[in-house]
Amino acid sequence: MACNLGGLAVITTELFLSGFLGRLGSNWISTFIGVSIYPAIGALAGIVLAVRDRRHYFGWLDQHRPPTEHEARRLLRLPLAITIRALAIWLPGVIVAAAIFAHATEDRSFPVVLSMFTLGGLESAALTYLIVDRLIRPTIPVVAEVLDETAHWSNTVLARVVVTFAVAGAVPLLMLITVLADPSTDADDRIRTGIYLAIVGLSAGVVATAALARAVATPMHTLRDALDRIAHGDLEARVTINSTSEIGRLEHSVNELAANLNERERMRTVFGRHVGEEVAERALSGSPSLTGDMREATALFVDVTGSVAMATELAPHDFVAKLNRLLTIVVAATEDNHGLVNKFEGDAALCIFGAPIALDDNATPALVAARRIRDEVAALGELEVGIGIARGCVFAGDVGTDTRLEFTVIGDAVNEAARLTTEAKLVPRRILASQSVIDAASDAERKQWTLHDTLHLRGRKEPTPSWTDVVSESPASPRRNGTAPSAAHQPAAPPPPEPAER
Repeated sequence: MACNLGGLAVITTELFLSGFLGRLGSNWISTFIGVSIYPAIGALAGIVLAVRDRRHYFGWLDQHRPPTEHEARRLLRLPLAITIRALAIWLPGVIVAAAIFAHATEDRSFPVVLSMFTLGGLESAALTYLIVDRLIRPTIPVVAEVLDETAHWSNTVLARVVVTFAVAGAVPLLMLITVLADPSTDADDRIRTGIYLAIVGLSAGVVATAALARAVATPMHTLRDALDRIAHGDLEARVTINSTSEIGRLEHSVNELAANLNERERMRTVFGRHVGEEVAERALSGSPSLTGDMREATALFVDVTGSVAMATELAPHDFVAKLNRLLTIVVAATEDNHGLVNKFEGDAALCIFGAPIALDDNATPALVAARRIRDEVAALGELEVGIGIARGCVFAGDVGTDTRLEFTVIGDAVNEAARLTTEAKLVPRRILASQSVIDAASDAERKQWTLHDTLHLRGRKEPTPSWTDVVSESPASPRRNGTAPSAAHQPAAPPPPEPAER
């Protein structure tokens, strides 16, 4: 209503300044009354239609519910629908008013009056479009929850720019041309009307351009802040969808980007918890094909002593709780020494040092991790374990099919570590390492170990020299509950080996 009345006011003022109303003669009152009949009828019709629009387009608000998909799509077409209706109401009035005014004047200036009213109607309809498009914006976030996208061809940035150009420049300039081209208008009246139209064009241009700039700049600023937060790791960042143009689609895309990255990071975390962070990074960054290579690596195998009897005596959840506490120690000790817990096998765990990430010295970290696991498990006092350590050339890579892959380490060193673990359960210090591990370790770490015995491991033809660590001269570390470790966990140092065995 404001736009329509404003359009009538601009046209009336323009006709007055151009001297056109002075040419109506003594019957100007009756002429104005005749011309005013249609605008009055149009205003009443507009009020009735506005009430109907309130129920038709926003009835879901009154019912305190979200819109259906059909109602949401219909709401997106509201600016275009009201603009077309405004033009439809203006068109008969333009013809009627132009005919009455032209008939009342002596010069019969029908084309000039028709052009004036037509351009006024276009200006009013364009302003109606911009205002309605702005007024429905608070409902767009609700619509975005119903529709996958809020874009409509009538609400694109291009459409808004074209309408803004029409309001700010095209229509006022065309009205100015119409006045200047009217031969029946005096020069002074033309100048006065031209100044008036220039002021109207500038005023409308400032308002329309400022609204367009704000409609583009504000969401772009919000999008930039959201992308900066996402780039800095805040994957919970989201933007409210407030536009029905391409900007609204961009806002939706940024939200989808953040959600997808958040889901990918969650999957990476879950994947890393199952296979280890190094393997997860390798799988996510590489190709899905089967890959692998030969590596000189150290395998550390940990197994629980008496697990079968313990599983029989304890409730399943109690036994699992004990295992989880043990495996927590194993994982922490392995990862702190740059190793990989390759897999859990029931109550056992296989840890690899030197694959998939190569280490300059993979023997020393494995020995340090083994002593730490043994000491912390002993301090916990819940389980007995055996730990075997072996070193050699292994295949480290993916096994399986194109649809199901698993990173694993295969080689004699893994088998040797498993066999040493079985023997380590019978050793007071609970750890046995192969000769190759001791030879590859650093001098400082090698001093912590002594030859235990030469063993004939199951499945191996050659005897295997096995080493165990010496008793530390420092006081035994207290248990977590304040009691000292048992003698079974801190045995006396074995006698020195025979020179021939070395």
